[in-house]
Amino acid sequence: MPVTPKVGIIGGTGFDDPDILKNRKEKKVSTPFGDPSDALILGEINGVQTVLLSRHGRKHDIMPGNINYRANIWALKEEGCTHIISTAAVGSLQEQYKPGELVLVDNFVDRTTNRKQTFYDGEPGHPVGVTHIPMEPAYCQQTRALILKLAKDLNVEIIPKGTVVTIEGPRYSSKAESNIFRSYGAHIIGMTQVPEVVLAKEAGICYANIALVTDYDCWRESGEKVSVAEVMKTFSENVNKVSSFVLAVVARIGQENWDATINELKETVKGAIMLPKS
Repeated sequence: MPVTPKVGIIGGTGFDDPDILKNRKEKKVSTPFGDPSDALILGEINGVQTVLLSRHGRKHDIMPGNINYRANIWALKEEGCTHIISTAAVGSLQEQYKPGELVLVDNFVDRTTNRKQTFYDGEPGHPVGVTHIPMEPAYCQQTRALILKLAKDLNVEIIPKGTVVTIEGPRYSSKAESNIFRSYGAHIIGMTQVPEVVLAKEAGICYANIALVTDYDCWRESGEKVSVAEVMKTFSENVNKVSSFVLAVVARIGQENWDATINELKETVKGAIMLPKS
């Protein structure tokens, strides 16, 4: 039977408006990995079954290193999500990635230090085996192509590629660190892409991230250095642009055939699992 898309949206501010979803209802869930960041918000967008999840909790009281990423992704998987569209605020590591611009992330560098990145950890009640999930491509190619085509159709400006450095946080980088990350050739910096993108692929879910550049981090010799006030100002000025585009993405996902992509992803996951010898 053809795959019927169901989309999870992982974000925060801007996705708590009850008008976003039709037939909206809340559902509290738990997983073998603990509780997700918040209740799942179930509903529909243009007839597409959709699940909203606030990454940091709706009170924004969970710091990046304390987010239960495994519970979040597992909860969306158990709810039947075939796709995840995530949003995130990021800093810029390159002059041409300007505050206020959208970036469709296509790669990452992991600089986190204390996060569990697999469901297959050998703990009781967790999936059996060891998995070596390939991360190239890290993001779903069909979903990325859809987003870029839709942006062109709607005249939404979005940078088509970007490598994000994910740091542990919650502090921002030092200037020396920021310049090291620039030397990697990375474009943006954030605190939440890893392990979220890794776990989504291990769960067999098509995943894409739309990042909003809010600041220039701290590497520039002149101008404002990254601060909470600057990040929130830029975010609040652009959140409606981000949320309206994500809603359009969800609607477009419902119009495409995903059979080949999802079956290929399932085979990739299956082939990455090494079961214990009997």
